[in-house]
Order: sequence, then structure tokens, then C-alpha cells
Amino acid sequence: MKLFDEFEPVSSKQWKQQIQFDLKGADYNDTVVWKSPEDIQVKPFYHYDESSPISGLNTKATEFKIGQSIFVHDVEKSITNALDSIQRGAESLIFSIENEKIDVEKLLNSLPLEKITVHFHLQFLSIDFVTKIEKIAQSKNTSIYCNLDPIGHLAREGNWFATPDKDNFETLEKLSKSSCVSSIISIDASLYQNAGATMVQQLAYALGHATEYFNIISSINQPFVFQMSVGSNYFFEIAKLRALRLLFTSIAKEFGHTHDCHIAVSPTKRNKTIYDYNVNMLRTTSECMSAIFGGANTITNLPYDVLYHKDNEFGSRISRNQLLILKKESYFDKVDNPADGSYYIESLTQQLAEKALVLFKDIEANGGFLKQLKEGTIKRKIQESAEAEQKAFDEGKEVLLGTNKYPNKNDKMKHDLELFPFVKIKPRKTLITPIIEKRLAENYEQERLSTEV
Repeated sequence: MKLFDEFEPVSSKQWKQQIQFDLKGADYNDTVVWKSPEDIQVKPFYHYDESSPISGLNTKATEFKIGQSIFVHDVEKSITNALDSIQRGAESLIFSIENEKIDVEKLLNSLPLEKITVHFHLQFLSIDFVTKIEKIAQSKNTSIYCNLDPIGHLAREGNWFATPDKDNFETLEKLSKSSCVSSIISIDASLYQNAGATMVQQLAYALGHATEYFNIISSINQPFVFQMSVGSNYFFEIAKLRALRLLFTSIAKEFGHTHDCHIAVSPTKRNKTIYDYNVNMLRTTSECMSAIFGGANTITNLPYDVLYHKDNEFGSRISRNQLLILKKESYFDKVDNPADGSYYIESLTQQLAEKALVLFKDIEANGGFLKQLKEGTIKRKIQESAEAEQKAFDEGKEVLLGTNKYPNKNDKMKHDLELFPFVKIKPRKTLITPIIEKRLAENYEQERLSTEV
């Protein structure tokens, strides 16, 4: 039976008229429409007669992997940590390695590679090191992502990687031509989010960043890995990841690149706090949900105490269990494209994509992302957005519960800090001024720490 056939359909125009009537003379736009930092007008309702569904976007939420980050200093300890994480539910391991001295063959040969995917965040560029990884990937017939990003290293550190070749792209070109691992090239767009960029900027800079690799490297026959961070604006973050996949697919086709991108996501540090730190668990849960619905392939959660505690079993277990609950108990892995049919998310996706594309075209018309990065334009634009957000936080318009609203004055943190939780100053000679990540609560927390007895 078609139960609603006897009711007349209600158009969006009729809904708006009813809302205006209920407002009793108050202005519709001033009262119930708000504007986001991305200059997107958010309406009080979204209707099918104003919606145009997005075609060709497949987010595959059923396939997302639960990631575990491991910093490799001692190989034996890292192996023990990795095996324990797999036993406790990790499906993808993300190894951070600082130098070539690490015995990567021993590390990989000790793991059940047939059960997991592996990502490497290498703080150096080495053909020999990647070749070792490739040989193991071939012999084990497994997925390994090397995530090399010289441009991201320049943006974050202010310098290129040190390599025997003339430049970083020469090394990357050699690796791209000979490599058989799942992916070589990565785009670290998490830096832009953690430094305070708007979502439109994050998307446009990620695309410009990727386009530089397309332009410089002659043939890329592997997926790109986008490293993204998500914040607490729940529906916008879902739309951001969907827009990224949509835009990358469109731009990649112009270069004859047919691989879908791999999106690796973690919650942002920008809104995390050292006071009332348990609230961080609520923030990261919401952010991981956005990542799942937005179509992330790999999600690595942040421990609630990541800012002030060294790596510890308890914090890692809690952060991993948050994802396990979402996947195994909340059944977030049962439906592909879960955001489809939401007029609101569809509208946000389209608007973010359109605005990001306009900014991306402007970057390309003015010499490209790398040129603007070297000139300082990218850093300046991010800093302007970050300062606007910081001002909103300082004035209480941007709220972090437990920090600038409803703080617990009895919280004491001075003697619990194992790590320095603020921006670190590292004087060094650089080619460009690096883009600096900074949390919103840093100034407030420093003032509060100074008054603790």
C-alpha cells in the first residue's frame, strides 16, 4: 500500500512560507540561516525539489580499515606492538620511520601481511629503502603504501628531503617507474587542516598539491594516498571527504589517471585539549564517524591523551576500541554510501566542491601550488583563516567544552605533562617558512598552567 498517496506533497516554497509565518516578522535569513567559515549559507531545511543527486561517487564505507600508528625506533618493540595491535583489532598498520637504519625487512617479515595493509610514513627519500619494501610486497603479494611526499615535507619542514639525486622529483620519478607496491605518492593535506585552513582551502590545496605531481612526474600508475584530518563540524566533514574524492576523480581524468584515490584519515589535533581531556574521546568519536560516512579507506584514531602522554597501551587501546565499537557494534560497516539521499550532505558536498574548484583554478592560473607555496602565499592564506578561527575561540564564539566554556577549575595538569603540548620552536635554516600546526587552546592552556600551584 502507498500510505502517503492521499496526502498532497509539500514543496520547499510552502515550507519556507510556513517558517516565515512562524517567525512572526523576523527576517528569515538573519534568524534561521547561518554562514560557515567557507561562506556556505546553511538553510534550516533541505528539500528534494531543490536537490540534484551526485552521480559516480562511491564511498564504500563497508571497506574502511581500522588503523594503528606505530613510531619505529626499536624494531623488536615495534613488532611486539604491531602484533598486539592486530590481535586487538587493528586492520592497518601505519609505521613512522625517521631514518634508513631501521631493519624494515625484519619488521615486515615478522607480520601477518596477508591479513593487514601497511602504510609507511618515511621521513626521508631513499630508493634502496623502498626497494627493500617492494621485494617483500612482491613475495607476500600484499598491499603496502610508502606515502612519499616531498612537497608535503617542504611545506611542513621548510626544506626538501636530502637525496643523492639532483632533486626530490628525480628520485620520485625513478621510484614511480619501477615501483610495484600499492602506492608511492602521498598528499599530506592534514597539515593544512591542523594549521587552521578552511575546508575549501584544504580541498583546493590538496588538489593543487596532487596536480604538481601529475605535472612533474611523467607516468603515475598507482593510486594517490591523501592524508586528511577531520574536525568536529560533523556534516561538513562528511561532505569534505566526499568532495575530495569527487574532485580528484575529475582532475585525475585530465591526466589520464584512472586509479581511485586512497583516503587515510585521522582526527584533527587543532580542537584537542589537555584540560578536561576525556572530552577528547567525544570529539574523536564524532570525527571518526564523519570519516566513515565520508568514505575514508583507512581511519587512525587519536588517543585522548596524545597531547601530553607518551605512547601508552591504555590510550592506544581506548582509541582503537572507539573504532571497533563503531564498526562491530554500531554496524557502520554494513552500508556503502551511507550519506546518499541526505539532501543536506549532498548540497554541502556540491558547494564545497564548487568553491574548492574555483580556488584550485585560481592557484593554477597564478603559477601553481608549488610556486605559491614557495612565495608564502599558501601559508599567508592559511594563517588568515587560522587567526579568524582563533579570534572566534578567544571571544567564546567557537566553543571547546571544558576549556573556554564550563572549565573545571580543579583540573591540574602541570605535573602530568610527559610531552610538550605546544608549538615547538626549532631554529634552523630553511628554504621557505614552514606551515605551522597550532591548537586553538594553546594560549589559554599556557596561561592556566602558569597559575597552577
